[in-house]
Amino acid sequence: MNQQTNSKPQIRVIKDEQQLQRHIEALIDIEPRFDAVYQQVGMPDLRRNQGGFVRLIRAMVGQQLSVAAASSIWNKLESAGLIYPQAIIDADDDQLRAHGLSKQKIRYIRSLVAHDIDFESLEVMTDEEVIKTLTAVTGIGKWTAEMYLLFSLGRADVLAVDDLAIKVGAMDLLQLDARPTPKQLRDLTQDWSPYRSAASLLLWSHYGWLKDRQALPV
Repeated sequence: MNQQTNSKPQIRVIKDEQQLQRHIEALIDIEPRFDAVYQQVGMPDLRRNQGGFVRLIRAMVGQQLSVAAASSIWNKLESAGLIYPQAIIDADDDQLRAHGLSKQKIRYIRSLVAHDIDFESLEVMTDEEVIKTLTAVTGIGKWTAEMYLLFSLGRADVLAVDDLAIKVGAMDLLQLDARPTPKQLRDLTQDWSPYRSAASLLLWSHYGWLKDRQALPV
């Protein structure tokens, strides 16, 4: 009798800077043009965070706001203890609004509370399962889910094709005539797998490098 094999994809993560270094070297073997970028920007920051409920609420608060405005609202919520599920359940909308949240943001945050995500379970889900779980929450789109995969879960093969900086960085790297659409970028970078998180980190750093030298969209 043949033994059954587990067909679930292996979950790959970047645990530390040494592992990131190996992924960058492997990426450069696939796409040598990254070598010049790496020489320009050096080792990118992994920017890892603890993830969880508070991390997603903070992401929601910051949507479509300046850094200063988002920080101001976050500080008010944090000081009032309104960043945890039970506290949000106990607060009425007027209280949340008084601390700077719009009607839309209140709806988003209450949706996150209602979904009661088991954040530990995300650690063992595939990237696709994590994205499906997170985007089921009102107010969490694919970009936010991908940021969670990359910076909270440390997943190794995430390229945020909807991200402006990624598009601009890739346009320069690949010497394209125009900024790629998400589909074009996805198609152009398939060969970078399974090292697309290293590519994302390098492209973000490259975008910053480009911005310092010429007027680019922010």
